[in-house]
Amino acid sequence: MIPSLTAAPAWQSVGVDDHAVAAGLAAEAGRLLVEIRAQGGAAGDKQSNELLLRRLAEVRPDDAVLSEESADDGTRVRHERVWIVDPLDGTREYGEPPREDWAVHVALALDGVAAVGAVALPAAGLVLHTGEPPVVPAREPGPIRLAVSRTRPPAAVDHLVRHLDAALVPMGSAGAKAMAVVRGEVDVYAHSGGQYEWDSCAPVAVAAAAGLHVSRLDGSPLRYNQPDPYLPDLLICRPEFAGPVLESLATA
Repeated sequence: MIPSLTAAPAWQSVGVDDHAVAAGLAAEAGRLLVEIRAQGGAAGDKQSNELLLRRLAEVRPDDAVLSEESADDGTRVRHERVWIVDPLDGTREYGEPPREDWAVHVALALDGVAAVGAVALPAAGLVLHTGEPPVVPAREPGPIRLAVSRTRPPAAVDHLVRHLDAALVPMGSAGAKAMAVVRGEVDVYAHSGGQYEWDSCAPVAVAAAAGLHVSRLDGSPLRYNQPDPYLPDLLICRPEFAGPVLESLATA
């Protein structure tokens, strides 16, 4: 559940670890977004971003930050520690209450690896994070369940449906789809339609900590804090499906 917030949250204390910082930040931004939801997505993006940047400057002043909602001057690539945030993942869904399939992403990339992360699903009252890695539920029998965008299904999805006889489960934001795999609601999230580092860094950190397979669609590692933050494809899935999915995609 979302950690309770006080005037001096524990995650702001000196010496608190990065996992607690990520979870606390995602929780606080999520709480703000719930409170101001009636103002719409533009206000949500702006105010959540301002909150995250302010808090990071307070608790991790020596670290660099890459945010979807802030200009990127490129100086971050000289840092080993870079916070990568998406203040509001799923602006469309956020603007359609009572939809729950939107998220807040807070991650820390260490030497290019998504090492720390938290994904808040504020409308569902959840924060999934690497400090307490989620336990992926046992899978129910049935066809492979494939998370897919409700508005923009990528080409990889059509290929997987044909080759793996997968069942589609439409939903909104990237974070919501990734966390649906973590929560056992779907088995595979494959994306090929174009993303940026802030779309996947926190979800990848959480999914990897939970023991799921994470990679690019060709099976290569996901690398973060690159000079160009464009990171167009992503695979998060249960480990037992990684081989069949990657083999199928190799023939696309």
